[in-house]
Amino acid sequence: MTVRTAVIPAAGLGTRFLPATKSVPKEMLAIVDTPVIQYVVEEAASSGIDHVVVITSQTKRAIEDHFDVHQELEQRLETMGRTDDLALVRRPTELASMTYVRQGQPKGNGHAVLCARAAVGDHPFAMIWGDDIVDAEVPCIRQLIDVYEQFGGAVTGVMEVADSDVSKYGIVDPEPITDRLSRVRAFVEKPPLEQAPSNLAQVHAWILPPRIFEVLEHTAPGKDGEIWLADAIDQLISEEPVYAYRFEGRRYDAGNKLEFLQANIDFALRRPDLGPGLRAYMESVLGRAGSRT
Repeated sequence: MTVRTAVIPAAGLGTRFLPATKSVPKEMLAIVDTPVIQYVVEEAASSGIDHVVVITSQTKRAIEDHFDVHQELEQRLETMGRTDDLALVRRPTELASMTYVRQGQPKGNGHAVLCARAAVGDHPFAMIWGDDIVDAEVPCIRQLIDVYEQFGGAVTGVMEVADSDVSKYGIVDPEPITDRLSRVRAFVEKPPLEQAPSNLAQVHAWILPPRIFEVLEHTAPGKDGEIWLADAIDQLISEEPVYAYRFEGRRYDAGNKLEFLQANIDFALRRPDLGPGLRAYMESVLGRAGSRT
């Protein structure tokens, strides 16, 4: 079956970016001038997805507003002849059909995915973390969908991480099929380095079969009394093939302050209106730093 729906869990509090996220959803923090979640939806849309389900909470109304029509602003820009700005404002509203589902209580990322069940229906779907960006020539979601369409099982994106970072991620135990593709024998959530089966970390997204909803429904609360997607994936692995694909592209964890800054710099440098000036400024900063050493 073709993957036409994406689910984006976006109900979290974003505590890694306090105090900014006290009143602004972490998914709405901007990479240059575009919210992180817009990059995620743009990737989904460019991968053939036309329906996006966002799992929100009472503090995330700004996400809904961003992807809605702002009639007054559009009329003002049109009257002023600011056609480029008008196109930028309209773009989020034209990417996909948007559905918003409230996660009433913070019961874990597995519960957040389960909240999308009625909106997704009996179809495979992409699950994309709302603060994760992959910059790639072929969209990462498209790469994962291609694997799903060929092999038919759940697929996750993975990347190699440094030994010092292994304990921060869900790590897969891979059985290699090709240079980039493996069948997953087990999925270990944030293991100590000495217990990790590999250095392949799950990041960015999954392509999941509708069966995952039934599994999640019967998944018992785990760590912190919450329902975790990782526990449901473990159950799925015992029933059917699950795959890991080492995707092509540069991944940014936009919930990490350093990687958020790196994304802003990298994205700004490629823009003709910002790149030359930013590059000159960075060279001057490096020059001043060098003169003090």
